[in-house]
Amino acid sequence: MRCDVLAIGTELLLGQIVDTNSSWIGERLADVGIDTMEHRKVGDNLGRMTAAINEMLTNADALIVCGGLGPTQDDVTREAIAAAMGVELERREDLVETIAAMFGTRAANMPANNLRQAEIPVGADAIPNPIGTAPGVRAVIDGRIIYAVPGVPYEMHRMINEQVLPDLLERSGESSAIVSRSLKTWGVSESGLAEMIAHRVDVQTNPTIAFLARGIEGLVVRLTAKATTDEEARSLIENEETALREVIGHLVFAVDEETMEQAVLERLEARGWTLGVAESLTGGLIGARIAGVPGASRTFRGSVASYASDVKREVLGVTAEKVVSEECAQQMAQGARGVLGADVGIAVTGVAGPDEQDGQPIGTVFFAIALPGQPVEVISTRLPGDRERIRQFSTISLLNLLRVRLDALAELEA
Repeated sequence: MRCDVLAIGTELLLGQIVDTNSSWIGERLADVGIDTMEHRKVGDNLGRMTAAINEMLTNADALIVCGGLGPTQDDVTREAIAAAMGVELERREDLVETIAAMFGTRAANMPANNLRQAEIPVGADAIPNPIGTAPGVRAVIDGRIIYAVPGVPYEMHRMINEQVLPDLLERSGESSAIVSRSLKTWGVSESGLAEMIAHRVDVQTNPTIAFLARGIEGLVVRLTAKATTDEEARSLIENEETALREVIGHLVFAVDEETMEQAVLERLEARGWTLGVAESLTGGLIGARIAGVPGASRTFRGSVASYASDVKREVLGVTAEKVVSEECAQQMAQGARGVLGADVGIAVTGVAGPDEQDGQPIGTVFFAIALPGQPVEVISTRLPGDRERIRQFSTISLLNLLRVRLDALAELEA
């Protein structure tokens, strides 16, 4: 079966919003073995949307339309599908009640324009949206299936996973099981990673191995296996993962939806150690990521966002003359342990730009880690990119450095 993707929104064409939804949908279609040959974007124009739907359905068995299901006048995906079907819209009272109930849970009155979201083409089905006010649409046009889902990512993700993909698989007659696993890595280039596992990639057909660049979140090695049963597919995945980890295990920091900060907190909690953070150029990014992990309070003591030099000195006890230096990073990590009452202290200071500082060029970063019973370790590096990328790279790099050191300590103790 072939399923293509149509993203709706003038803001996508103008570059005001990056279309990550189509990429995510394409990835999920690939995960379940459904081919996709075309992704297209079209603005909020009824005529052009209708034309795109008709044209794309001449080539594909199915079409997923993402966006344009809101309550405002420029949200005309429902109208475009109705036009392609040659029918009118009808207001469904059951949908009116569902949308009104959603507003009720938010202690708010439903605006009248939200009634537009209760309208779907005659003959079409509504796709339930349990976490939003915009139901989706499922319709058949000349034997081909079309699905419309909201553009809000967290709503769209759930509807695709729970409603659209199962329906597509049933219609495709696909009886085999397809399982994917993502190994997230940090600390090596894409070409370097490819060289390390080329001997597996060159001979492997099931599972297949693919590389996905995630920018500031590293590189992903995606394994996808196909078998008669889910159990058989998972066995193929596990065998291949074991082989890959023999080569790149030290680079893998998480699997699937796990994050770097989860990996770090799990290792610290296993030891009963608490963590304190002192951050300068990242300005709170590290603390925010750690605090975003459910249960972080069991381990995370807090973060001192010591952006200004006087804060470093007055709060953390830094005496180093230059605040972008190895000595400053060392003192910040020690200060984090003392001020926050933590077992482990980590720190980062550096130059994100736009100007040099303390004679150091843009991209210069110093990381420090203070572990119990060990001297403070300081690592310096030069990170690429603009101001935001340097700050984001610094965040994940420091967390990864702590992960690696904790793993090395565990190996010594084994």
